[in-house]
Amino acid sequence: MLSKALLRLGAGAARHPWRVIAAWLIAATLAVLAAVAFGGRTADSMTAPGLDSGRAAELIERAGSGQEGMTAQVVVTPLDDGATFLDDDGARTALTRLRAEVKRLPHVLGASDPAGALDAGGDTAVRGGLVSADGRIAVIRVQYPDQSRLSAEDLDALVDLGDRLRAELPLRIEMGGSLFYAFSDPDGGASELIGLLAAAAILFLAFGSLVAAALPIGMAVFGLTVGVATMTVLAGVTEVPTFAPVLGSMVGLGVGIDYALFVLARHREYLARGFDPHEAAGRAVATAGRPVVFAGGTVVVSILDMAVANVPFMTVGGLAVSIVVLTMVLASVTLLPAFLGAAGPRLARAGRIGRALRAGRSGRLGRRRHPAAGAAPVAGWRRWIGHVSRHPVPYAVGAAGLLLTATLPVLSLRVGLPDDGSLPHSRTERRAYDLVAEGFGPGTNGPLVIAADPAGDPGVVDRLVATVTADPGIASVAPARIDRATGVATLVVFPTTSPQDKATADTLSRLRTEVLPAAIGHGQARAHVGGAAASLSDVGQRTSERLPVFVAAVLAMSFLLLMLVFRSILVPLKAVLLNLLSIGAAYGVMVAVFQWGWGGALIGLEATVPIVSFIPMFLFAILFGLSMDYEVFLLARVREEYVRTGDNGTAIVEGVAGTARIITSAALIMVAVFLSFAVTEDPSTKMFGLGLATAILIDATVVRMVLVPATMTLLGRANWWLPGWLDRLLPRGPVGADAETTGEAPRPRLVDR
Repeated sequence: MLSKALLRLGAGAARHPWRVIAAWLIAATLAVLAAVAFGGRTADSMTAPGLDSGRAAELIERAGSGQEGMTAQVVVTPLDDGATFLDDDGARTALTRLRAEVKRLPHVLGASDPAGALDAGGDTAVRGGLVSADGRIAVIRVQYPDQSRLSAEDLDALVDLGDRLRAELPLRIEMGGSLFYAFSDPDGGASELIGLLAAAAILFLAFGSLVAAALPIGMAVFGLTVGVATMTVLAGVTEVPTFAPVLGSMVGLGVGIDYALFVLARHREYLARGFDPHEAAGRAVATAGRPVVFAGGTVVVSILDMAVANVPFMTVGGLAVSIVVLTMVLASVTLLPAFLGAAGPRLARAGRIGRALRAGRSGRLGRRRHPAAGAAPVAGWRRWIGHVSRHPVPYAVGAAGLLLTATLPVLSLRVGLPDDGSLPHSRTERRAYDLVAEGFGPGTNGPLVIAADPAGDPGVVDRLVATVTADPGIASVAPARIDRATGVATLVVFPTTSPQDKATADTLSRLRTEVLPAAIGHGQARAHVGGAAASLSDVGQRTSERLPVFVAAVLAMSFLLLMLVFRSILVPLKAVLLNLLSIGAAYGVMVAVFQWGWGGALIGLEATVPIVSFIPMFLFAILFGLSMDYEVFLLARVREEYVRTGDNGTAIVEGVAGTARIITSAALIMVAVFLSFAVTEDPSTKMFGLGLATAILIDATVVRMVLVPATMTLLGRANWWLPGWLDRLLPRGPVGADAETTGEAPRPRLVDR
């Protein structure tokens, strides 16, 4: 059985700690060396098979119109407030030099010529949208090949050129475009450090020992190093999205420290009972390690289930994050017991500062009764759980009503992708975005590209230009480009609204369902809408369509696993419903903050934005897996008490109270780690951080400490009801403690024969 294997694994690691630690050091070193030698840089390619934007991309590539690759834009304005490119020869000369320097960069296929457009004369339309009507703002559009032929070095070269020329030319130079989106490094390094420091403080307060606080942190750092390095190696083989390292670090730190906390707490309990450190470590891994393996496996399976969306970058991103989670599980049952063995009996007692903190007076440093089992805190939690159990109906109704109220904003959920206008003003992409919107209109920041195959109908292109131009959501249409060899025409279309505006999505939908069909008629001709804005919108629609299927798959899997673990029908059903409540409340808070702007300034959000299209699915996968952690740890202890006493009420009070302090500490650690990422610059990272922190906080407080004891009290002995025929079909394998590790014989379950 798993318990026996974990018992041997944990005890063996504790008896030979330096061998295991050395093995992990070697593994971490090899992983880092492999990442340096074979790793790749993360990149974003938000596409998926079978989408209309993908069909447009195929036509564009076939035509070789130059629209099929990556783009960047260099936006400039004279430093002299009174100067314009229309009347300042020095500014125009500087603009010409800037374009020439850009064209010489590696892999640049071409760069538009705003100075040449000025020399040609005419109004803004004649200038090809390269110089604003007042002559103050000019745009150099830079064309690169497709993403597979580029790397972050191309972005670095463009940024370095801008930094150099800012000091040499009388121009304000800002940059943006899809090249930045694809290859910008995600922020998060400082957030990881802040999260670690916060976790260390919480661990010290929980255990009152510097040694006990340091061990989970050390294990998490080891695991994160191996996991992220392995993810980097994966990026050298396939395209790993830029959010994966940040999300992997966020989730990896949270679950790694949490898993270590549960094992460490059990280890100290066994030490307090008089077991030697080696045996205590083995028993801790055998009891707490089984829920760790189960919970970690649930997180991994939930994340990998995102393959149902059929969006490649999400599947690969989920795989990358799963690698980090699996590494943390492995570290929890091997590296951590080695640390415990190396620490020896020192973990059985709190340090002097810890004893003072527990005493509540800094001068009281005398000897105290060992607090490893948390007698005083457990007594407090026992009183609270007993109080909830005596009044289950008002607490159940009140808590459920609170969570349902928090979920209501989900009715206004709008998915999309925050554009550069949501970035802080400290970023050049945001400043370039604002200049373009000021000079040419907000829709210029998110052009659509219509690709059409006339199929022998010579009037298709003219009809397309006329009907698209007449649409109220379109500000302008650039002259059509027709490839002589294939006949494929491409039109660059500028909406009247910004890329993240709902009106832009409406315009895109109208073009596809009304405008283009009316223009091409019923013949063989075909037309598709592509471009970055269209592609991102399509991916958002795909994930929204597949989300119900994904949710159903995760719920069914979780129900079956919990039924197998706890030999019950109602316990897993209750767990699934309560987890849905906590996740729904987290979604509601995200909508209120990011779409409505409530409290957005507290996390540095400068503008309201839609919810990133792929985040709801990612959050559901991660949160459902993480909430299963607490469910398994708590119910495993309740199950132990029920097996020991046979009394449902006693089992609820003792089980929940016995795990409350550890679950609360674990939740505080996760919340601290996740919130440290909510204050980064990137809106997507903010959403991940705030959504995860909110759901974990709700789950560990309202759900675990109120709804779980209230509902389990109302259900009574029916909690453990299982039809006899089903009991005979299900394989054995409880997660809670059993005779192997406690020496206690289990009592009969409530089963219908």
